[in-house]
Amino acid sequence: MKPVVLTIAGLDPSGGAGIVADIKTIAAFGCFPAAAITSITFQNTTGVFGSEHQKAATLRAQVEPIVNDLNVAGAKTGMLPSAEIVSEVARLFAEENLPAPVVDPVVVATSGDVLIDDAAFEILKRDLFPLARVVTPNIPEAEKLTGISIQSESHMRHAAEAIQQLGARAVLIKGGHRHIDAQALDMLLTENGIITEFRTDYINVGEVHGSGCTLSAALAAGLAKGLNLEEAVSTAKKYVTDAIRNATRIGHGAMPL
Repeated sequence: MKPVVLTIAGLDPSGGAGIVADIKTIAAFGCFPAAAITSITFQNTTGVFGSEHQKAATLRAQVEPIVNDLNVAGAKTGMLPSAEIVSEVARLFAEENLPAPVVDPVVVATSGDVLIDDAAFEILKRDLFPLARVVTPNIPEAEKLTGISIQSESHMRHAAEAIQQLGARAVLIKGGHRHIDAQALDMLLTENGIITEFRTDYINVGEVHGSGCTLSAALAAGLAKGLNLEEAVSTAKKYVTDAIRNATRIGHGAMPL
C-alpha cells in the first residue's frame, strides 16, 4: 500500500509551486498525495497578483475527512498566510495525532511577493515549529527568522542553531539562494545537535519556481516511506537538483520544476 502524504499549502493555479508542485512530487516518490488548501492564489510564472485566503473552519473541513478515512504516514505544510490558519494547522496536528510535519516556512514567493502576514509569522514560530519534524527555510527565510545576515557556512550554522532554539527539533537551511564556491550547500542540524552538509554543484539555469515546495514535499514523502532524516534529505536534494537541471521554459517568468 502506498503511504499517504498530506500537504497543507496554497494553490498556485499555474502549477509551478504550492499544492500542485507538492502533489506531483509526492506521486513521483511513489506515495499517495492528499491535500488541503490554505489560500487560493492568483499567479503564474511572472508573479503573484492576489489571493483569497481560506478560513480556519474551511481548512478543518478539508482535513478532518482525510484523517478520518486515510492513514496519513507523512505531512508537510507550505503557505500558511494568516494567524487564523497557522493556529488551526497547529491545532489539527495536535488534536488529530498526525505525523510531525515538514514545515516549509514560506514567507516570500520567487517573484518577491509576501505570502504570510507578520502575526501569522510569529504564531508559526511559537506554535508550529515545536510540532515539526524538521523546518526547512531557505536563506532569506532563515535570515528573517533569526535576524542573522547569512554570508558564510558559519552563519548558516548559527542560524540553524537559533531556529532550533525556537523549538524546532531539526532544521534544514537551504543554501541555493546564496551558493558558496559554486556549490549549493544545504545544512541540516538534527535534534541531537549534529550538523550534516549536503553539497551539489550549483546549477545556473536561471530563475526557477517551486524548488522549496518540491524539496519539502520530497522530504515528507521520504520520511513517510521510512527513511531516516538524513537519508530523506539526501534523496530530496538529489530529486530537486535533477529537477532544476531539467527545468524547462514554460511561461514568461521563472521556470517551474
